[in-house]
Amino acid sequence: MNAQETRSILTIALLAAFADGMKDERERAAVKRVAEVLGPDAGFDFPALYRDVLLTKPELATVVAGLQSDGARQLAYEMAVGVCDADGAQGPAEREFLQKLAAALGINGAAAAAASAQADEIADAAFDAEPTVAPAAAAAAAGAAGAAASAAGPKVATGTVTGRSTMPDAEMDKTILNASITNAALELLPESLASMAIIPLQVRLVYKIGKSYGYPMDMSHAKDFIATLGVGLTGQYLEQFGRKLLGGLLGGVGGGIGRTVGRQVASSGMTFATTYAIGRVAQRYYAGGRTLDAGTLKQTFAGLLDEARGLAPRYRQQIEQKASTIDVRSLTSLVKQV
Repeated sequence: MNAQETRSILTIALLAAFADGMKDERERAAVKRVAEVLGPDAGFDFPALYRDVLLTKPELATVVAGLQSDGARQLAYEMAVGVCDADGAQGPAEREFLQKLAAALGINGAAAAAASAQADEIADAAFDAEPTVAPAAAAAAAGAAGAAASAAGPKVATGTVTGRSTMPDAEMDKTILNASITNAALELLPESLASMAIIPLQVRLVYKIGKSYGYPMDMSHAKDFIATLGVGLTGQYLEQFGRKLLGGLLGGVGGGIGRTVGRQVASSGMTFATTYAIGRVAQRYYAGGRTLDAGTLKQTFAGLLDEARGLAPRYRQQIEQKASTIDVRSLTSLVKQV
C-alpha cells in the first residue's frame, strides 16, 4: 500500500469519526490526540489532516480517488465501519455516511451490508439479557462499605476493594486477566475484524463487573464509565487500527499477510494495560458503591495503567499463544465469553 492510499484511508477514518457530529468533547479530544500520536509515523502531517477534515470535510469522491486497489478500498470501508461502531451500533447519520462511502468505493450493497451487520453484532455482544443475580441487599452493603472506602481516599493496590460480588475474588482476577490477554492478542492479528472486538470486550468487562455487584447495567452506563476514565472509544479504535495500518500489519478479512507479532508488541502491551486498568477501576468503583467521582476515577485509572504496563511483558507468551488460536469468524462468541 502506497503513501497516498494510507492517507486516503486515514482521511476516510476521520470522516467516519465525525459522521455523527462528534458532539462528545471527550471523544473529539481523544481523536485529536490520536492524530498527534500517529503523526510522526504517518509520513505526512496527520494533525493537519485532522484539522482539515474537522473544518472542511473533504468530498468522498476526491478522497476515494486515491485508492487504487480493491484491497485498499475494502480496507477503507472496513476501517470506517469499525470507527462508526466503536461507541456502539451505528446511528442514522453513521449509516447514511457508510452507504455513501460504499457507493463511492464501488462496494456492492450486499457486501457493505454484511460488513456493517457483522460489526454491529460484535458491538452488541458486549451486552446480553441474562438476569442480574446479585441481590439488592448486596448492592446496599456495597454502597455502605464504599462510602467509608471513598472517605479514606483511593488506593491503587488491586486487593483493597470493598463490597461483595457474586464473583469470588479468584474468578474476578481471572476474568480481568483473561480479558486483558485476549484484547492484547486481538491487537496482534492482521484482520480488521479483530480490532473491532477490542472495545466491545472492554465494555462487556465493565458490564459484567457492575452486574456482579448487583447494579443494573446498560450500554450507555458501561460506555460512559470507560469514557470518564479518559479512554475515548472512537479514539482508541482509530489508534489501534492506525498503528496496524502504518505498521504494515493489516491484511484484509481472512488475514491477507498472515499472523505476525513483530511491530505490534508495544501496541499489544498497551492494549493489555488499558483493558486491565479498566477492569480494576471498575472493580473498585462498583465495590465502593459507585461513590468515586470522575477525578478520582481518572487518578486511579492512571495509577493502575502504569502498574499494568509493567505486567504486560510477563504475559507475552500467553498473549501470543492466544493470538494463534483466535478464529476471527467467531468474535461475537469470543466477546460473550468474558
